[in-house]
Amino acid sequence: MVKRTESEHVEEVPSRGGFAELSRKILLAGIGAAALAQEEIERFVNRLVEKGELAEKDARKMIQEIMEKREKLEQERRAAAQKSRPAPVTQADIEALSAKIAELSKKIEELRKEHGQ
Repeated sequence: MVKRTESEHVEEVPSRGGFAELSRKILLAGIGAAALAQEEIERFVNRLVEKGELAEKDARKMIQEIMEKREKLEQERRAAAQKSRPAPVTQADIEALSAKIAELSKKIEELRKEHGQ
């Protein structure tokens, strides 16, 4: 990975694990998108204030309401994503599946013996 310093000097940064790096990039993209969205909202509302179409007091209130609504929607999205994830696999699940596999393997062997294979 390459990192640029203030003097635009390029230095090599040790690479992280694939999943960790991907997670980091996704997190940074999300933070960047949220910051960009907030900046765009503020610019839009500030233009309305400059044009006299909205009082400054109302503009601050509008920005706050929009940001609260966005946060609420994001929390709902996260909750929905969390619900759609499968439950984590437990040791008991693994043991039950292993037992079932062993049982089925035994039946297959019995059937092979019955049919002369």
